Amino acid sequence: MDRRVVVGVAIVDGGRVLAALRPGPDGGWEFPGGKVEPGESDEVAAAREIEEELGLRIIVGAALPGEELIGDKYVLRVYLAEPAGHDWLPVLREHTEIRWVQAADLGTLGWLPADRPFLATLGHHLVADG
Repeated sequence: MDRRVVVGVAIVDGGRVLAALRPGPDGGWEFPGGKVEPGESDEVAAAREIEEELGLRIIVGAALPGEELIGDKYVLRVYLAEPAGHDWLPVLREHTEIRWVQAADLGTLGWLPADRPFLATLGHHLVADG
């Protein structure tokens, strides 16, 4: 069975990553992002989703290693990104809160299960970036 790809975007700036809180009973902290549309690359989808969800422009970088299954229909891939430019005022369209998180504080948030496996690798990246 082919699974549809969902991209999560770890937006990194100055040793911190942007975490977003998804509301509702299945909610929790996540890397913002969304589904890759047919004919779209993961990187293009990542930039499009962040602009749609948060009104932000980003520069998409490398993927973090691995993939995580989300149910039986989706697979999550997480990409590193950085803010594009200095005009950075997020608009919360799908999330109730966003927060910049340093490596030492990654474990303090209630991350969605599919996002958790990426935290260790991301933490090492944040320490190197900071």
